Amino acid sequence: GSHLGRPKAVDDKYSLRHIRQHVAKLLGVDVQFASDCVGQEAELKASALQPGEVLLLENLRFHAEEEGKPRGLPDDATDEQKAAAKKELKTRQRKFAETLASYADVYVNDAFGTAHRAHASTALMADCFDADHKMLGLLMEKEVKAIDNVLKNAEHPFTAIIGGSKVSSKLAVIKNLLDKVDNLIIGGGMGYTFIKAQGGKIGNSLHEDDLMPEALNVIKAANEKGVNLSLSVATVAGDKFSNDANRQTVDIYNIPDGWEGMDASEQSVENWKKIIMSSKPILWNGPVGVFEFENFSRGTGDIAKAVAEATQKNGAYSLVGGGDSVAAVNKFGLADKVSYVSTGGGAMLEAIEGKVLPGIKAIRGY
Repeated sequence: GSHLGRPKAVDDKYSLRHIRQHVAKLLGVDVQFASDCVGQEAELKASALQPGEVLLLENLRFHAEEEGKPRGLPDDATDEQKAAAKKELKTRQRKFAETLASYADVYVNDAFGTAHRAHASTALMADCFDADHKMLGLLMEKEVKAIDNVLKNAEHPFTAIIGGSKVSSKLAVIKNLLDKVDNLIIGGGMGYTFIKAQGGKIGNSLHEDDLMPEALNVIKAANEKGVNLSLSVATVAGDKFSNDANRQTVDIYNIPDGWEGMDASEQSVENWKKIIMSSKPILWNGPVGVFEFENFSRGTGDIAKAVAEATQKNGAYSLVGGGDSVAAVNKFGLADKVSYVSTGGGAMLEAIEGKVLPGIKAIRGY
């Protein structure tokens, strides 16, 4: 069984029948298909399976029980009605998980990308199997080991590169890392909140005013903990949010009015490269510029090259995760030059935050 997309009802566009032939090709065996993941057809086909045969169940998310979120509630539903619907669905969700479990002798979870979700198939279903009959899949095991390598078994100096557009989405990650890393590089759109908080002029650059006190707290905490917090020193600014914007490189504390920071400057990347090249473990999550615009993708590309070089030349252990970071190493053909590329952005982020992932806890017990 698996997920495809985020359907709110049965929708052929998200049917797993579309991937049936591809799965068969990859596995080298014919793949049977059940048009619903629970019910008589699924039960009969599962019970008739012979050794070596494969049955693919329909998209688990066609059922509200998978995610445990009520569907079809009226817009004017009261809090009491919502609570009652959720309670009733929780009961059905447990039954749904038990039904899925009844088709199998052994439960293997290989979906790291949803390990941070306490869904029926990722967490509840595992409760139906004893410790000897549930396990992490090979990919999931690699993901867990890669995260443990940088968070639990880290050598020093340990460097984390955190980018992306918003401080708010990475604040918990940054706080947890301050107790673990020697160097914390902060780039991308979130950097301008740190600059403005310190009195810098950031023009039209992306920022979050309400997060400025938190940014100052991070700077203070880094000083107290002896963490080298490295922000961009200059930015490639654009006069509009577009690939064909006019460009100029300016001091990051003095971005002119009408201009916005779009990419880390060459000098910023040089500073960061020195840190990266002296690191043992390297964790990279998030771009340091507007990576989707070719003219503002150089900083992120140069970071990708530096991380790969540190891995290949210096034997650093590099873990890359998050959509744009993964896209960067793929774009420059460097995916096989870093130690590990994580498949689950959200799950990886929550693991870095220090959270226990439900899909992993359900199997390992922690």
